[in-house]
Amino acid sequence: MLVITRFTLAALFGFMTISALAADPRAGSWTLVSAQSSLEPADKLSIVSANGTVHVLMTGEAHLDFMAKTDGKQLPVVANPVFDQIQLHRISKKQVEVIEKKNGAIVATIHNALSKDGSELTLTTSRPGHPDQVTVWTRNASAKAGPDPFAGDWTQDVSKTRMKQGNLLTIEATRGDGVRFSSDYSYTAHFDGKAYDLKNSRNDTVQLTQVDSHTVDAVYRRDQQVTQKDRWVVAPDGKTMTLISSGELETGQHFNEKLIFQRAP
Repeated sequence: MLVITRFTLAALFGFMTISALAADPRAGSWTLVSAQSSLEPADKLSIVSANGTVHVLMTGEAHLDFMAKTDGKQLPVVANPVFDQIQLHRISKKQVEVIEKKNGAIVATIHNALSKDGSELTLTTSRPGHPDQVTVWTRNASAKAGPDPFAGDWTQDVSKTRMKQGNLLTIEATRGDGVRFSSDYSYTAHFDGKAYDLKNSRNDTVQLTQVDSHTVDAVYRRDQQVTQKDRWVVAPDGKTMTLISSGELETGQHFNEKLIFQRAP
């Protein structure tokens, strides 16, 4: 859902020179220290429990619809492109683990944890080769919980981050005014107004513009349509960087994100 290159003092302190504009103020290694995220509309989660069987339905950015028993037995799932088998283990009264498999291989493990008062549900999703994703859900006031404390209707809490904090991104300057960006997706691009290909991204291309010595704008496109706009702002002391991102997912949902990064020592 991330080789430290030094940039000129002019770029760091904001002197508006040609050389400063040629250097990417984001250059260096950064660690995510905080994040805020929202989806419009928010994701919805419904859990219905009866006679030892749980029916889970999620709509929004992700769509899930399956039934399982809490006895840990593996059950088939139909009409789902991501996984075809499911296992549900009850760890305790307030903790459940869901294992999703595809052709016998684990594709995701989802740890469900209820708060002490039962009003908040935290899902931690682990996928091989990917950082964990944490989502927080709040129980709707009108929902009535059954014997299973997880049962009820839930809405994702958009005041909590959808992203695991601690993600690392690295930005290297290349020859000329080029930059190499590496995170959960990557690209090599120049500040020349042209579109450059992305790797491991839901988008196809990125276009970079250096607004000033501390600010970079990025426009992302998929199928030649603008899907996301980012603004990166490096603090005057060069120690922190703020990313403000907005756009539209493949599902048509709008999102707004604000992430704060700290330069790695």
